[in-house]
Amino acid sequence: MTTRTSSRFTGKNRDSYLELVLAFPLCSIRSEEQFKGAQDVMDGLVKKGKLNYGEEMYLDALSDLVAAYEEEHYPIEPASDADMLRHLMEAKGVTQTQLSREAEIAKSTVSEILAEKRSFSRQIIRKLADYFNVDVSVLAGNL
Repeated sequence: MTTRTSSRFTGKNRDSYLELVLAFPLCSIRSEEQFKGAQDVMDGLVKKGKLNYGEEMYLDALSDLVAAYEEEHYPIEPASDADMLRHLMEAKGVTQTQLSREAEIAKSTVSEILAEKRSFSRQIIRKLADYFNVDVSVLAGNL
């Protein structure tokens, strides 16, 4: 069965992909040295600008390998409720008073969340998600 992908992966596209694989093989990253090497290769491709299909395929695959390494060796803890709320308020350019009034959340509740004395409740998450126009999963990470 021939797919559209295989028809684009011929000639120059295939050659550029194979050149990249020969220069820096696509395999699990197991050391900091390999990790840094992979980052250098990705940086070089990104700086190049417009990539052909073979280069894009290679960059996508290498990015997946780097992400897997980072997830294991450099995990990022979820943001606290206070940090998330602070970020959303800053991005929208609203004060505690504006947020309280416009989202119909008690000002004391907003203050307690920002002071890390209180966590998001399901009701607060729904109001904040509606107010900031984000999916509830963005705010529900710590539930």
